[in-house]
Amino acid sequence: MALPAVDGRQYVYRVYAPEGALLADLFWEAWHCHDESALPRAWDLFDAAVIRLVS
Repeated sequence: MALPAVDGRQYVYRVYAPEGALLADLFWEAWHCHDESALPRAWDLFDAAVIRLVS
């Protein structure tokens, strides 16, 4: 999942979840992981994230 941040970059996170997980749950998991780091703040807009299934 890629999250755009205020510095203009996109930060990518791999989120492990069951197959039936809601996309919003994946987004919040990645966003909270990013928010707790020292990186510039990510946008907290669900429709700004890029979510791809990686098998």
